[in-house]
Amino acid sequence: MNRILTALVWCAAMSSQPLQAQPAPWSLRQCCDYAVAHNIAVKQYENQRRQQELRLSTAKNSRLPDLNGSAGQNFSFGRGLTAQNTYTNTNTSSTSFSLGTSVPLFTGFQIPNTIQLNRLNLEAATKDLEKARNDIRMQVAQAYVQILYDMEICSVARRQISIDSAQVARLEALLEVGRVSEADVSQQRATLAQSQLTATQADNNRQLALLTLTQLLELETPEGFSIQVPTRLPEETLAAADVVFADAIAVKPEVQAEQLRLQATENSLKIAKSGLYPTLSFSAGLGTNYYTTSGFKADAFGKQLQNNFSQYLGLNLNIPIFNRFQTRNQIRAARIDRESQQLALDNVKKQLYKEIQQAYYNTVAAEQKLKSSETARQAGEEAFRLMTGKYEQGKATITEFNEARNNFLKAQSDLTQARYEYLYQTALLKFYRGEELSF
Repeated sequence: MNRILTALVWCAAMSSQPLQAQPAPWSLRQCCDYAVAHNIAVKQYENQRRQQELRLSTAKNSRLPDLNGSAGQNFSFGRGLTAQNTYTNTNTSSTSFSLGTSVPLFTGFQIPNTIQLNRLNLEAATKDLEKARNDIRMQVAQAYVQILYDMEICSVARRQISIDSAQVARLEALLEVGRVSEADVSQQRATLAQSQLTATQADNNRQLALLTLTQLLELETPEGFSIQVPTRLPEETLAAADVVFADAIAVKPEVQAEQLRLQATENSLKIAKSGLYPTLSFSAGLGTNYYTTSGFKADAFGKQLQNNFSQYLGLNLNIPIFNRFQTRNQIRAARIDRESQQLALDNVKKQLYKEIQQAYYNTVAAEQKLKSSETARQAGEEAFRLMTGKYEQGKATITEFNEARNNFLKAQSDLTQARYEYLYQTALLKFYRGEELSF
């Protein structure tokens, strides 16, 4: 009696303790946002975009004047020509200082075209970054749907164990009154053991699916991680593949990136043609020096620097005449690059159209499979119900009962797979059209 009272007091104390809050399940949007923020591949694309920002800044700054300073010290020994036109052994030294600047005035339009080229490359790098984000979103969605499917399979497996356990208990009761044989009970126990093994395998698959998703999210461990289960299937009317493609062309970042690079090749061609133009630059500078010769008296250092101080201004015109066909070949290479980029754009569009076609027909097939699976599940459920009644009345064998049960459970599994396949494919089609990837 004291032990019972002690146990009751302990249970009451434990129930008064606050339960540890379980982490809230993650929605698909939360998973996608977290993966985009923490995925290493996405961060690498972000760094590439930052590098392109620096290249654009460098191109813009090429319009600014430069400024360079220099200082030199020279010593001379041995025979040399004097002011009297004779040779004598002398030692001389000179110290010089200069400060100069230059400004490009005209470069054959190279600078503005280089700026525009880098601006377009920056926009293309931004689109590449968005494509990387979209890729990780699609990978997350696939892993998310796989978890949903494995969760349903686990649920089906547990229902199978419940059915088999009930039958084992029923046969054991009938064995005690001699209405069934020991072989029948052993056979049902073996079926229960197989169902438990199936449930274990299903649970392992679910854990592996959770691990895959948490690795995409760059989480340290899948412990405590769970996802939200969608409450209903989409009911939208499917848009034709050509309609989806027309919308995707305008919004998909991989297409926009290649279009920007095609525009950039025009600037690359203009940069190559700038080699045909003359260039004009302005330069200015300051300079002074200090000079001594052995055997001769020299003015003081400061006085010489003051007396030798000079300034200069200059314009430099460079006219290209012949550079071994280098400019000509650069122009030809730029034109080939433009043709190659046009092919790259066409290839991206074709690849996108193939993906959309595949997604569309997969969605149509998933929709048909969903309807057929629902019909098969209803038929299997009714057949299993009737077979269960016959089996309990002794009008069917245990083999017939297990066959009906297996058919029913398979129909449930097929329906689950069709439901989540249709869910993913419809979400994928909307994603191609520029909508958020969610369900």
